[in-house]
Amino acid sequence: MNTIIEPSLKTLRKAQVLLEKLSDDDLCNASISPYYSSIGTHLRHIFDFYDCIFNRHTDNKIDLTARRRNTAAETACCNALSYLNTMTSTLETLDVDVEQQVVVIDDLGLGKTEILYTYGALLAQANSHTIHHYAIINYILDRLKLSFDDTDFGYNPTTPKAASEKC
Repeated sequence: MNTIIEPSLKTLRKAQVLLEKLSDDDLCNASISPYYSSIGTHLRHIFDFYDCIFNRHTDNKIDLTARRRNTAAETACCNALSYLNTMTSTLETLDVDVEQQVVVIDDLGLGKTEILYTYGALLAQANSHTIHHYAIINYILDRLKLSFDDTDFGYNPTTPKAASEKC
């Protein structure tokens, strides 16, 4: 398997383990300040990001602002698992040249802009983006007093874990 796709699959599959442990109430609990977002909104956002990547236009453009926002995945674990399974199945069978250039449309805060990427760079960004949202989910889990036994969940592989012990 591709060295870009395999880490993404490993990272995404952590969501399956999490979803199998959560209740629907836990998934959609948006009571944690300061942003009052839920685990479900973060997971849906991750899956929407991948969905955009898989919906490449015929002119080789990928619009990251054209998210479907599958809100059903935010409130029911079974819907989130289904959406996740669609993303992982698509990723498992993805046949792309990771060196191929694509134009990515995104809004960096000043309106939509087009950025030249390789498909591999976009997939690497998606994996890092997922890990970043897992870190936020970890904060929500902690505040909700929910345990999730995965010490790597939300940690970027380059983050030294021992650094927290030095404080």
